[in-house]
Amino acid sequence: MSRFPRGFMENSSMEEPKIPLRPTICFRPINPSDLERLEQIHRDLFPIRYESEFFQNVVNGGDIVSWAAVDRSRPDGHSEELIGFVTAKIVLAKESEISDLIRYDSSKGEETLVYILTLGVVESYRNRGIAKLLINEVVKYASNIPACRGVYLHVIAHNNPAIRLYKRMSFRCVRSLHGFYLINGQHFDSYLFVYFINGSRSPCSPLDLVVLALNYMRSGIKSVASKLTMKHEEKSLKWLKCKDNSRCLLPTQTKRNLASERLSSGYDYV
Repeated sequence: MSRFPRGFMENSSMEEPKIPLRPTICFRPINPSDLERLEQIHRDLFPIRYESEFFQNVVNGGDIVSWAAVDRSRPDGHSEELIGFVTAKIVLAKESEISDLIRYDSSKGEETLVYILTLGVVESYRNRGIAKLLINEVVKYASNIPACRGVYLHVIAHNNPAIRLYKRMSFRCVRSLHGFYLINGQHFDSYLFVYFINGSRSPCSPLDLVVLALNYMRSGIKSVASKLTMKHEEKSLKWLKCKDNSRCLLPTQTKRNLASERLSSGYDYV
């Protein structure tokens, strides 16, 4: 994994000039001329200090890929100045912390993941869908890599706007990490979100467990009902009906069993 601080999303504000009513937002790679601005935004937005090596890697196109958001309609001569960004890195799936959640396909060769390192939008340009568009750029990039199995990131547990955004974009929270971040001597919890792509998906999701249980119970109920019908057609079917005449496919006891299985797997799902 990267030697740089773990992925961090926008967390605080910075003072920015007023913007046009209908800004023209465009996206491009981050380049060397963005270095000073990129460092400034990271200092203003994030409580984590990033090494100069990280920024050099971003602007010079090392092993970090990046997208810059700019407002081409700005009247102040700064139409190429960063107003948002996202940085990411390709990692080997087998060496990642979610290797156990990836369904491998040996025919695709060495499988990879894209890890989002940082994502930020300056205060005056927020609530305009820019962060969502930046994440979409990363997802499109990853989806065009046949061996890539997903995009993942960490977010501090109290960053509710970012968490809501990832959920709306179909990212799945697969783990809760206690004390993941150490900021100014204090530990903060983190959530790990994954967007599965190219046919990959978690092999142990709550939905999978529920569907499996429903299918098992449905087949069992049909088998029992068929046998009982032969002996006592009307009487035997009463226990299969709810008051509203719908089939009771998931009794309370089964729900408790599923909850226990989910908790004992070692993952916290949200």
